[in-house]
Amino acid sequence: MEVNGTLIWYYNICKREVWLMSRNIVPDQNDENIDFGRFLHEQTYKRNKKEIAFGNVKFDVILNTKEKLVIGETKKTSKYSQASKWQLLYYLKVLKDAGIDAEGALLYPEEKKRTEVILNEETLQELEVMKNSIVDIIQKEIPPKVEKCKFCHNCGYNEYCYS
Repeated sequence: MEVNGTLIWYYNICKREVWLMSRNIVPDQNDENIDFGRFLHEQTYKRNKKEIAFGNVKFDVILNTKEKLVIGETKKTSKYSQASKWQLLYYLKVLKDAGIDAEGALLYPEEKKRTEVILNEETLQELEVMKNSIVDIIQKEIPPKVEKCKFCHNCGYNEYCYS
């Protein structure tokens, strides 16, 4: 499996989720949080281009601006802001590798919040470390052990890890 933005996001939440996703073990699709996230994605930013596939990544939205290309990532809550930031930085890296300069914006419509994200040399280096670590996790025969964190309670894999 190739590293993508979703794996970058999961890596910053839970390493075990990276392994599970790499094996196509999907989280509980009836989970309320997943359903609400889908609804939010469908109902927001309707005037913008959405779900744009580029290589092995998919951007949520391209924001209307004449000055520069801005890729938007829509999230239900800023609770996962660090993971979301790294996911968006990965998307910006994919564009940069293709010779396209862009900036990013994390969009939290429920919170009426927007956070700008800009790729730089330091984050490029950190992304490379994350990518290598994700490849190591994916190549393991068994998943990493459960490490309880503050996100476990609302996780779509909760039953998988704690049954």
